[in-house]
Amino acid sequence: MMTQEQCSHRNNVQSSEKPQVYKVGIYGWRKRCLYFFVLLLMILILINLALTIWILKVMNFTIDGMGNLRITEKGLKLEGDSEFLQPLYAKEIQSKPGRPLFLQSSRNVSVNIVNSNNQLLTQLITGSSGFKARGKMFEVKSTSGKLLFSADEQEVVVGAERLRVMGAEGAVFSKSVETPHVRAEPFKELRLESPTRSLLMEAPKGIQILAEAGDIHAICRNELRLESKDGQISLDAQRIRLMGLPVGVASPSSSSSGTRPNVYEVCVCPNGRLFLSQAGTGSTCQMNDSVCL
Repeated sequence: MMTQEQCSHRNNVQSSEKPQVYKVGIYGWRKRCLYFFVLLLMILILINLALTIWILKVMNFTIDGMGNLRITEKGLKLEGDSEFLQPLYAKEIQSKPGRPLFLQSSRNVSVNIVNSNNQLLTQLITGSSGFKARGKMFEVKSTSGKLLFSADEQEVVVGAERLRVMGAEGAVFSKSVETPHVRAEPFKELRLESPTRSLLMEAPKGIQILAEAGDIHAICRNELRLESKDGQISLDAQRIRLMGLPVGVASPSSSSSGTRPNVYEVCVCPNGRLFLSQAGTGSTCQMNDSVCL
């Protein structure tokens, strides 16, 4: 057992010693590293803040928008030239009142109209190769709403008062053409020609061919027919010339009846063919096998 003297001696020794103090915190090289990282973080924050302010200044960020882009109640408003690197989807694109709208591309400009299933309905392409339009119908109207041109799968309609073809070779039609009037320009020729096929003109109430200050030429390679089913064919002119008619051989009886030189009589074969026969005091038209057959 510990005696009373030992206990009192121990208490005196403990009371004579100084109390120990335990330090709480970061000291030494850890503290210096912490200050360094805090300083580096503040520098990065200042740099980011300066870059943000510079970007806002350069891009002209405002409450209404960014740069030439303004946000209005009706949508977006772009001022100046704009470049789109990806497809643009918009309900309406319009320019300022009184200012033109330019669409420019280094390759082509395409306008596509699709339905709810993303199927192409109408397409408009303008490129270096030309202008292409795809759709069910194509119409061109004047400012007053009058139809000038219309095209679909069934027909092509020209609603203008006059259709003018300026090409040197004229107009080529692979099918039929329906028009009430075909007229050339003043002091110009009008030529209707079919190089490899036939040329047919039909009208329920008649066809009128008129040349007020010139000639009318009808040229064909084989046969030229003038046929009237219910009426007649009239040749009304001061002079009627039939060129290239064959000349029949006069029979001995007709040659002895006193023929007139350089005077001929127009004869008609039973098949309708015309030929010339040297005129005499009487009719010299006789059946000529070399002409009528």
